Parts: sequence; structure tokens; C-alpha cells
Amino acid sequence: MTHSAAGAPHTAEHFPAPTPEPRRWAALALICVAQFMLILDVTVVNVALPDMAADLDLGRETLTWVVTAYTLCFGGLMLLGGRLADALGARRTLLAGLALFTAASLATGLAENASTLLGGRIGQGVGAALLSPAALSIVTTTFHGAERNKALGVWAAIGGSGSAVGVLLGGALTGGPGWQWVFYINVPVGLLLLIALPALVPARAPQPARLDVSGALLVTTGTAALIYGLVEAGDTGWTGVSTLLPLFGAVAAYAAFVTVERAARTPLMDLRMFTRRPVLAGAFLMLIATALLIAYFFLGSVYLQHLRGFSPLRTGLVFLPVAVATGVGAHLGSRLVGRIGGRPTAVAGMAVAAAGTVPLIRLSETGSVYAGLLPGFVIASLGLGAVFVTATTTALAMVEHREAGLASGIVNTFHEVGGSIGVAVVSTVAASGFERGAVGGFADAFTVCAVTAAAGAVVALGLVPRGKPQPTGGPHVH
Repeated sequence: MTHSAAGAPHTAEHFPAPTPEPRRWAALALICVAQFMLILDVTVVNVALPDMAADLDLGRETLTWVVTAYTLCFGGLMLLGGRLADALGARRTLLAGLALFTAASLATGLAENASTLLGGRIGQGVGAALLSPAALSIVTTTFHGAERNKALGVWAAIGGSGSAVGVLLGGALTGGPGWQWVFYINVPVGLLLLIALPALVPARAPQPARLDVSGALLVTTGTAALIYGLVEAGDTGWTGVSTLLPLFGAVAAYAAFVTVERAARTPLMDLRMFTRRPVLAGAFLMLIATALLIAYFFLGSVYLQHLRGFSPLRTGLVFLPVAVATGVGAHLGSRLVGRIGGRPTAVAGMAVAAAGTVPLIRLSETGSVYAGLLPGFVIASLGLGAVFVTATTTALAMVEHREAGLASGIVNTFHEVGGSIGVAVVSTVAASGFERGAVGGFADAFTVCAVTAAAGAVVALGLVPRGKPQPTGGPHVH
């Protein structure tokens, strides 16, 4: 699994090829370090959640928002960040995002209550939404020809490693100096990057671009209302006022977003892209796969530490094979897509994920974690890794070259939003497991995951186009 962002088709084909920058590879290395931090912060917090809850007296709802606030702002504002990179200049936007992310990381680590903690996570998400698309824009305009493919390969490779390192680092830091260092570690790295990057990344003239701020706010507000309603359902039920009102509000915000985007001269998201079957299929696969994978990390971390008494470091070590299996699945998926096509690969990946989740439904408070929980997680993540690759190649390789940037922006947005929704749903279903330590709540949540993966396989069978994707040369960033 790899994370990155593209808010617009930032490709060098729109500009004459300049003389290669002499320090471009050094710049790429630092940009990838910055992107690595953003990816790390999606999974690194999961292992630290129980310790955060104990120190700051956090309930299930707040723990859910610790994860979702970051991915919500990251995904919801990503397309706007891409537009800002065009309007203000990619280097300026990258540095602004990096500065905000670094400051927010410090504030989050210093948090002594839930409000400050969530405020810091929101700040991190906004900073990530500025940094990531600007960084990708710099990569695609700095490198040309065969060098660009190599640079984008390096960029994509940091995603899977970020997920793997995130769970292990989260466990090591939480079990060592404390959960605060999950966020503090970003500060010295961010400051060093802020000093070094201006000397290596040249400034380029910004391009005129209209900013669809209203569209960005509407889609982010709608998703936040959706997540709030889903989380509240765990306490008040699906018919409670505090559940239904935000869910209706989410529908209203999404409807307003569609209206605004149709009327905008330069819409944040070209809704006509969803009439392209490959883009719709890729967005669907990315949404479901990310929702499931992040849900596994979230549920597994709380189950292992809350019910089984695992230390944070031991929990991180348990998840390391899961993250590695995701990368292996992605590698196998890339080969299968080229040999048998996207549809059978997507269906098989979802089916494997469902099969791997079935044993997790029978979890208990006793028995070996390594014989029960771990094999199921590894099998499920292996299938999801293949789905991630299929989602990207389907959406980007089956559209025209000039539309690759728009398609990647949509798929990347669904990536982050999927993680937010997945965590919100399983947190609600497993509410009894969080609050009373009842294993039945976790079993119910994993049942939902298994059914979702199976349903995803059925939908993929009809939605994913036939045939083998042919690369267009666009920025394959997931």
C-alpha cells in the first residue's frame, strides 16, 4: 500500500523540458522523507491508542477521532492542496504544509486533554494535505523521461514501507519513552527538512488557478458529519437523534458539493470522471481496501492491548508481518494484473481478504494470538495488497493520459477517506469491546469486515472492466 496525493494533473508534458536540476536526486530523497512522515502518521498512532486513552482519559469516540481526524483532513483537503500548489507555487505550498505538520506534531505530543490532541491531529492532516500534492508536483516537474519513472518508483515504494515501519515504530516509542514521542519524532525531522529543502528545491513561477474552497469545505464537512454519525451510533443506536442528524447533514453537504462542482468553472473534483468506469472502479476498490486495512490495525491494536494485555512493542511486532504481507500482496497483484487482468485480480484479492477475516470472527480472550489472530490478519492483508495495486492501475492505466492526474487525485482522496470511514464503522460495531472488554464486540466488527470484503468481491466482479490495463505514463502514485 502506498499513499500519496495528486490534486491536479501535475505532469511535465505541459511545460518545455528544462535543463536537469543538478541536485534533483538529493531533493527527491528529502521530499520522500517528508512524505514518509505523512504515511507513518496514518498507522503509527494505532499501537499508541490504549496508552493515550489511559493517560488522557479518552473514551471510544475520542480514540476513533484520533485516527480519523488526520485521515479526514488529509483526504478531504488533498485536492485543494493540489490547486494551491498550482496557484502559489509547489515549493511554497510544500514548505507551508511541512511547517504546519511539524508544529501540529509538537502540539499533539504536548497535549494534556482530548481537545488539544484532536486539534493537533487536525493540524497534521491539513499540513499533510498541503505537503503531499505539492511534493508530487515537484517530483513530476523536476524529473523527465526515464528518470521520472525511476523517481516515481522511489516515491511509490515509500508507501508500503511507511505502513510497516509505522506499526513497529509506534510500538517501540510507546513502550519506550512514551506515546508522545510518536509525534515528537516528527519535530526534529521536520525542522531539518525546512532548513535543507529551500536550498535543493528551486522555486518556479506559480500558474493561475481558481481555488474551489467551498467545494473542499463541503466535502470535508460532509465526511466529518458522516463519521460523527457513525461513531455516535455506537452509543445512541442507529435511530438516535445524535446519529440521524449528522447522517442527514452529511447527505445534504454531499448534495451541495455536487451542485457547487457542477456550477464551478474550475471544480475541485470533475464529477464527470465518475462516468468513467475505470475511475469509478478504482475509487471503489481503494475505498474498501483502505477501510478494511486501517480497521484491522485499529481493532487489532485495542484487542491485543486491552483484552490480551500485550505491551505496545509486542503489539507492533505482531503487526509487522501484516504490513509486510500487504507489500507482498501488492507485488503479486502487480504481476497478476498484467497477466490475467484487473477484474480477476480484484475479485481474488477481496475473496482472500474475506477468507482471512473469517477466523477473526471466532476470537476469544484466551488461546494463542500467533495461531489465531496473526494468520488471519496476514492472509487478509495479502489479499488487500493486491486490491490496492488493482485500484491504482485500473483507475490510471485505463484513462487517457491527460486525465491521469485527475483520476489519481480522486483515487487518493478515496484512499484517505476510506480509512476514516472504516475506523468509524468498526469502532461503533465493537463499542462493547472497547468499553467493557467484551470480546463479542470485536467478533461483531470482524464479521462486518468479512461481509464487506465478500460484498466487495461481488461488486468488483461487475464493476471492474475486463482486460489488462495498459500504462498511460501518468503519475502512478498509489
